[in-house]
Amino acid sequence: MGPIVVIPPTSPNALSSVWDNSRRPDDDQLLPVRRRRIGAVHAENIARHPGARLRAIVDVDPAAAERLASRHGSEVGTQASVLAARSIQAVVIASSTSTHADLVEAAARAGKAVFCEKPLDLDRRRAAACLAVVAECGVPLMVGFNRRFDPHFARLERQLRDGRIGRIELLSITSRDPSPPPLAYVRVSGGLFRDMMIHDFDMARWLLDEEPVEVFAAASVLIDPAIGVAGDVDTSVVTLRTGSGALCQISNSRRAAYGYDQRIEILGSKGALRADNVALSTVAFAGADGIISDKPLPFFLERFAAATGQGAGVGGRRTAVAADPPRHRALTRTPVKAGKQGE
Repeated sequence: MGPIVVIPPTSPNALSSVWDNSRRPDDDQLLPVRRRRIGAVHAENIARHPGARLRAIVDVDPAAAERLASRHGSEVGTQASVLAARSIQAVVIASSTSTHADLVEAAARAGKAVFCEKPLDLDRRRAAACLAVVAECGVPLMVGFNRRFDPHFARLERQLRDGRIGRIELLSITSRDPSPPPLAYVRVSGGLFRDMMIHDFDMARWLLDEEPVEVFAAASVLIDPAIGVAGDVDTSVVTLRTGSGALCQISNSRRAAYGYDQRIEILGSKGALRADNVALSTVAFAGADGIISDKPLPFFLERFAAATGQGAGVGGRRTAVAADPPRHRALTRTPVKAGKQGE
């Protein structure tokens, strides 16, 4: 059974994947919903997985659902039909953030295993209530953090665990988008910390292998004043301190003129590890004026295509909660102890 990763559509009635073993116990069948290009990417990943079958498509746009279903030889369903079908074992929820928790609870009460795109909810109390329902129903739940499955980052993590650089002293994570998202998205996304940097918090917790106990954050609006008017920031630096004293610095920007900048460097007691950007090609030109190589891949669809096809992360609630203290610190300019703000 292959892991599934999806990005939510805009519909509050949309679910994105369903497993069905009505044919035979090892014939898992799935249904994804389409949102922008990535919905189609996930549909293709599911359809071609040797241990899965694309069962149906659910989308608020019937024409879009029909096109995607036709492309992969699946059917068009509804939320009600998916949750009522006994043959369906699991759902992947791909809705707008404000509907995640409700749909997770509905799927759990229907006895389905659940994959949900991050975050469960922007409110930690609502997320906790949702997790209580899932626990009561006794179904598996996984939240989508795919970067742990990127082959470059995964190789870095394996070498780290093998002790190649000794004890971690400093972790540096760089994550910069090529350009800001539309303002309509900024207004509903939860902001840079909960929408963008949340992936970096997940990577930090994974690589550090311990929780942060202190957070320092600074943020500015340097790219587009309208982002500030919308109540968000577009540039931020966050420093995490763990109980052992190890430090992590996260650098985020909504604009990098040279492409999608995704790098990790770890300094340890015996050396360092680094995962650099993935370029469009390995071809480089060398001449009298210097050496010129290709820019990084354009955006997350291209950069994390392998991770999207390979897996989904865990630790959704704790990673989501980790986004709150730096957001509070940056917006209010007051210090915060991790795990204390907003409790």
